[in-house]
Amino acid sequence: MSLIHGLRQIVRTPRGRVLLTTQFFIAFGVVSAAVQFVGQVFGARFGNPGAVTAISLAACLAWGLLRAYPHSRVSRDFTHPDMTITIKIGDLLEEEADLVVGFSDTFDTDITDNGVINRGSLQGQLLSRLYEGDLRRLDGELDRALAVTVPTSVESAESKPQGKLRRYPVGTVAMIGSPRRRVYCVAYSRMGNDLVARSSMDDLWLSLGHLWTAVGQNSQLRRVAAPIMGAELARVHALDKENLLKVIILSFISHSRLRPVCRELTVTIRPEDSEKVDMLEMKAFLAAL
Repeated sequence: MSLIHGLRQIVRTPRGRVLLTTQFFIAFGVVSAAVQFVGQVFGARFGNPGAVTAISLAACLAWGLLRAYPHSRVSRDFTHPDMTITIKIGDLLEEEADLVVGFSDTFDTDITDNGVINRGSLQGQLLSRLYEGDLRRLDGELDRALAVTVPTSVESAESKPQGKLRRYPVGTVAMIGSPRRRVYCVAYSRMGNDLVARSSMDDLWLSLGHLWTAVGQNSQLRRVAAPIMGAELARVHALDKENLLKVIILSFISHSRLRPVCRELTVTIRPEDSEKVDMLEMKAFLAAL
């Protein structure tokens, strides 16, 4: 997080302004008490009271900014159950953890000319970076993972000229990858025949429930990293990124208190989205859970 962005969050957000003001006056009280103590006990006299005041106010402001400055990573440890939730700005695919990647109900993967799947999306990056562009290998793993799931319908080539034709229930989770690093592909949106993926809060909440169940059954409590799902091409318009992030965390906690899911969940925020999420608010949100 850049210095300018951090300062902007402090000034522009209500929580940032409250923290800055609170910490400023705490520091001001401490400095005032220290000056009075030195003056009364040691008889010290300050030759330039204006300069002392200016320096004291600057120090208090610096302290307030330091204490209120938002970090690029916030975490909280829980004891019931024993787990950690971390929110951080970073690249999901670089996390040393099992990964969560959102898909549509057709599990489309083709990024050719951005016709079906956008190359810049997380699905596109999964193919390009983790599978080195090997579409056949990725589709083969998905087909094997989905072999036990009955499709809800099969489109015709006429109705859906591009992409895959089999549709699976929203909430379907296909586990691919290797035992060293699993990838949970969760279908939380519906791919229209116009190649536009659409989702809703109901679809997202249902899919998250299925996701945590799959993770709990297969992760052996290992660390899991997930993105903010529903914010971009899936078009969950009801909530912004910050509130979608809260929904993901609430879903995880509610399922974890019924049955352990994993020991650590990391939710990553893309660097280009960092200005859309108030990390001070997320820190307070985690503290209140």
